[in-house]
Amino acid sequence: MRIYDIITKKKQGIELTKEEIDYTISAYMSAEVADYQMSALLMAICLKGMGDTEAYHLTRAMLESGDTVDLSRFSTLSVDKHSTGGVGDKTTLIVAPIVATLGCKMAKMSGRGLGFTGGTVDKLEAITGYKATLDSNAFLEQVEAIGISVVGQSANLAPADKKLYALRDVTATIDSIPLIASSIMSKKLASGAHNIVLDVKCGSGAFMKTRESAAELARAMIKIGTGFKRNVRALVTNMDVPLGIAVGNRTEVWEAIQVLSGRGDLRLTELCIELASNIASLALNLDTGSAKARVLDAISTGKALCKMKEWIACQGGDISYIESPKKLLMAKHQKPYIAKADGYIEKILADSVGTASMMLGAGRVKLNDKIDYNAGIIFNKSYGDFVKKGECIATLYSDNDAFKNCIDILDNAIVISKTEPPKQELIFEIL
Repeated sequence: MRIYDIITKKKQGIELTKEEIDYTISAYMSAEVADYQMSALLMAICLKGMGDTEAYHLTRAMLESGDTVDLSRFSTLSVDKHSTGGVGDKTTLIVAPIVATLGCKMAKMSGRGLGFTGGTVDKLEAITGYKATLDSNAFLEQVEAIGISVVGQSANLAPADKKLYALRDVTATIDSIPLIASSIMSKKLASGAHNIVLDVKCGSGAFMKTRESAAELARAMIKIGTGFKRNVRALVTNMDVPLGIAVGNRTEVWEAIQVLSGRGDLRLTELCIELASNIASLALNLDTGSAKARVLDAISTGKALCKMKEWIACQGGDISYIESPKKLLMAKHQKPYIAKADGYIEKILADSVGTASMMLGAGRVKLNDKIDYNAGIIFNKSYGDFVKKGECIATLYSDNDAFKNCIDILDNAIVISKTEPPKQELIFEIL
């Protein structure tokens, strides 16, 4: 078997066999196949696509390239969720304690942020003392005891995907739906959960810019997951504007606490309720209406907030941040962002807001950049709201007084119009 022949076959649009895909991944990991050869194959896949069977075997080969997590002790109660990325997306901080309260077992591995997209692990590590690294026994024992643990991704979880993604990133081969679907699902399946709910974003702050492409990606991931006999459901959701009112790290933890306290932004709360309801529906074998009733009860009774405190305490975090959320908004410097005209907020471009937050210090340009956990943005006004000239639209937080570049970006990201804009849908469809 030669990689030259495999590249030629895919260039001609012919489906690759399981054996050819297994050889390619194995040979690439052993350096028998060079980067330039794999780059050629990735470009052929981008141009010619992959069938469902090919995507399944590519996913399997990548997940089998490293460690897998055995969650069989939790039977069908093991759950996971995945977001394809966004700005202000702190849903894991909210959904995980809700579903753990209901009896689901959330053993979750999450990533760090890069660029304008934030990372769940960064937000959790903004809570002083939180340990995002646990050995496998401690990780599983915590899930067994309290129903939840969230840690950083293992370096040896689907390592072939990590190596391939780095190559795709520099060879203009990121935007291939079968490659994206296989990449995401290799990590989700290796993480071991029986039930997986996917939040597939579309819009200015997402990788998938259109509803149609997001739905296509969602369907591809569902097909892969069901091929592995997992329960998979996907929500296609709007990321044209930031999710919720907070962007950053401690600012987003603060907002998560607001939602679990019943005082959160309505759009963020709605999405978290839908995500949690679909997770509970799959794991507990409930219709979505019954699952939603349990989710609402977990929030209204304060049980989910108590579960959040228990979870953070178990992983060494300082729960005084949860008991006194104002401690999360103690940046050395705060600056209001002021409306420059009367009118309705017609646009808040999510990607630009994410970039502005990164410029404040809340994100990374390079993987080894340090984060200012106090940096971030909290919006006082949202899409569609009427504002008067001089009114505060948002408050900027930073320990480094790094406001000028951020304000310049927000000037272009926030558009004020004389006419009221149409209401935006949040959840486009559930697949």
